[in-house]
Order: sequence, then C-alpha cells, then structure tokens
Amino acid sequence: MNFKLATDSLCSPVSHSDLAAAMGVSVALIRQARLKETANAYRRPPAGWERNVSALAKTKIREYQNLIDTLERS
Repeated sequence: MNFKLATDSLCSPVSHSDLAAAMGVSVALIRQARLKETANAYRRPPAGWERNVSALAKTKIREYQNLIDTLERS
C-alpha cells in the first residue's frame, strides 16, 4: 500500500449517494432531511434511518480496521 492509497482510504467520506442507496431513497431526500427543521425544503428523515446509519458506521469501522491492519503489517 502506498501513501496515496492509505490516505485516500483514511479520508474517504460517506456521501449523500451512499446514504440514499443504503436507505432506498433519493439523494434529494437525504439533503432535505439534513436541513434545519425550520427550513421550507425540510423533509423528515426516512423511517429506520438510525439502523441504516449504524450499518454504514460499522462498515467504516471495518474499513478503518483493515487499513490499520494493512499498515501495521507493512
């Protein structure tokens, strides 16, 4: 693993597209649900969002652990 690959892995975000795909909704809904509740365009988050965000967080943890393991082996 080289420096660029390692730092790309470390800095890779969870995108609005990732959230939308995990929840089976549109990117627009994700963006609107992240607005302040007082905003005109605000929409409620999708049902079950907590479970989906938790699953994405667990995926990120596994990715970080794999990165750690790879770097410590080299």
